[in-house]
Amino acid sequence: MFDKRNRWIINLIMGFAVLCFVGLAILPLVGLLRTSPTAANAPTSDLEAQARGYELVLEDEPDNQTALRNLLRIRQELGDVEGTIEPLEKLAELNPTQLEYTILLAQAKQHIGDLEGAAQVYRSVLATQPGNLYALDGLIALLIEQERPEAAVGLLQDTLRNANQANQIQPGSVDVTSVRLILGKVYAAGERYDEAIAVYEQAIQSDRQDFRPVLAKALVLQAQGKNNEAQPLFTTAASLAPAEYKDPINQLATGGAEELPPPLIEGPSQSPEQPPASSPSAPAAAPDQAPAATPE
Repeated sequence: MFDKRNRWIINLIMGFAVLCFVGLAILPLVGLLRTSPTAANAPTSDLEAQARGYELVLEDEPDNQTALRNLLRIRQELGDVEGTIEPLEKLAELNPTQLEYTILLAQAKQHIGDLEGAAQVYRSVLATQPGNLYALDGLIALLIEQERPEAAVGLLQDTLRNANQANQIQPGSVDVTSVRLILGKVYAAGERYDEAIAVYEQAIQSDRQDFRPVLAKALVLQAQGKNNEAQPLFTTAASLAPAEYKDPINQLATGGAEELPPPLIEGPSQSPEQPPASSPSAPAAAPDQAPAATPE
């Protein structure tokens, strides 16, 4: 049985795939959590009146994306996660190449307990983009929530097995290191430490300049009480990491850090420029304005 300290360490490891989502592997989903300060402070009655106005517009113009986006934003500000699903479905349909709305739709469905619906949405993304890290991490989180760790492991192993072929067809479509990090966190969460470390070793061997698998391995060893083995890895990770992570990594090495800078441990969906985390406690968010490439 884990003590509180070890559980916290594993929770950090569970956040490792996060670095896949912070400009290191894929583009951020710009603007999805940005809401207007004025709108955010508006009385509920005013927001409900605005929502009704957009609903009336959509009765006559069901494909009006400005109205759909504003209705989505207002329902999110009202905390009406279920109410965000309909406009998200329409926006995803109207913008099939912009996956922001599709990922948010899956997260909203998961939030309201429609796990099968969320899984279908994630799988629809992965059917055409097997290396999409938002969809992959979201589906893995959903499988873990359903207590299906073997299904999660199988999905990730299949992704790695097919990565070379996918990357031959579309170079860079599957970030192998990032997928390994997600697989490692699943193993670590299940206390399958040897398998987690083996996956991190593979990632280290494939790219010796990437501090993420080095730090992940150090944390797993630390969780096992193997501090003498962990300390050199913390030192290496700190030397490889960007400047903003060096001090927190050094603090982790001594057990003195309770958290890392937001980009390191926040999920795909928690940074100001990314969608909310794939967890039942994180409601779907809506854009305050159209993404730049969205047609009116």
